[in-house]
Amino acid sequence: MIIEIKTILIFLLTAVAEIVGCYLPYLWLKEGKSIWLLVPAALSLALFAWLLSLHPTAAGRVYAAYGGVYISVAIFWLWAIDGIKPTIWDIIGACVALIGMAIIMFAPRNT
Repeated sequence: MIIEIKTILIFLLTAVAEIVGCYLPYLWLKEGKSIWLLVPAALSLALFAWLLSLHPTAAGRVYAAYGGVYISVAIFWLWAIDGIKPTIWDIIGACVALIGMAIIMFAPRNT
């Protein structure tokens, strides 16, 4: 159970790091904010890559499963940061993605 909680926490931090790393350049490009936002954006994307490397399983499996958590965090970002209430379909889609993540990461394996 501890490995599952650790995996989910790392995925959550990873998703936030990736979204911040992409959102800050968006603010610069689309909203006319300071170019200096690219510095923390680059650091955030470096953190994102490092966090993905912390998982003890094959990289391809980690990347595939991470997508489910990313989707869910992005939907939360839509509400918390963009101020747009997710639809029931957004929530259902995020739940389906999380189920996929759980199957990929936590299914029993022989290897």
